[in-house]
Amino acid sequence: MARIVSLGSALQDIYLIDHDDFVGSKVGDVEKLEEIVIGSKVDIDNISFEVGGGGTNSAVSFARHGHETVFLGNVGNDPASQAIESMLDDEGVDTSYITHLKRQKTGVSVILLDTKSGERTILTYRGASAKFNNLSEDDLDTINPDWLYVTSLRGDMDTLLRFFEKAHEIGCKIMFNPGKLELKEKKKLLGLLDLVDVLLVNKNEAAEIVPGVILEELLAHLNAYCKTVIITTGAMGAIATDSKETYRFGIYEDVPVKDTTGAGDSFGSGFLAHLAAGKSFKESLVFGSANSTSVVSKLGAKAGILYGDEDLHPMPIQKV
Repeated sequence: MARIVSLGSALQDIYLIDHDDFVGSKVGDVEKLEEIVIGSKVDIDNISFEVGGGGTNSAVSFARHGHETVFLGNVGNDPASQAIESMLDDEGVDTSYITHLKRQKTGVSVILLDTKSGERTILTYRGASAKFNNLSEDDLDTINPDWLYVTSLRGDMDTLLRFFEKAHEIGCKIMFNPGKLELKEKKKLLGLLDLVDVLLVNKNEAAEIVPGVILEELLAHLNAYCKTVIITTGAMGAIATDSKETYRFGIYEDVPVKDTTGAGDSFGSGFLAHLAAGKSFKESLVFGSANSTSVVSKLGAKAGILYGDEDLHPMPIQKV
């Protein structure tokens, strides 16, 4: 097994769950939350306290797979930080590199979940996960990981560069799943991709980085910057290449969607967890898809994360 560092955010997710008050309605091409009267009281059906954030979601995927996993990120000094660290400890994730920021509270997301559709609206206070420039890339010297898995650092391109260059220096491979704030820094993002071994984006994100409309075109253009590229398209599946093989594939299984939170994190971390365990590129794509399918069928971003020893059934995947 490998040693993997997951760098990213840590949040407490508070779910407000209801079957009729959070229903969406179409306004043109946009679905909006139906009107809730200001000043009124809205009774909800249930509440659930979970742990979220791309960094912790991914760390749990790696740990359940049996990898030696370190989470690197920021929290405050409050009950939410205690809940996050307790969960990570229970999952076997090394929390000794977490930084507690004295003047910040731990990030919190309030998730309005419609039980009928599985869709959610998220209100997020980033708190300690709003910035990452306090983190030191020199921690990688001590940890000496095989892989660095990075989700969004809120557009902090300087910190990303510091960590990517250090990882490259010590021979650590990098998988990167950028967020919308990194995409706004297109020139800097393209410069970072020379250091990235695996890039994960969705179709819209790919089109923001390189020219192109169809998936094959976008994949080819991104592949010029990065050896391994995965472009997802939600329910339409994905396309991926490792510069040797290219695959088009659909969803792993058509299941009732309970909660889409963490779907992207579970695909990317599931893929890397399998790949770092010595599985083939194709097998890793299948496992990433299965992991994502399992996660959206459960409440919260972590309940459905697989362990890597499940018997998986065949799925639509074709070499192109």
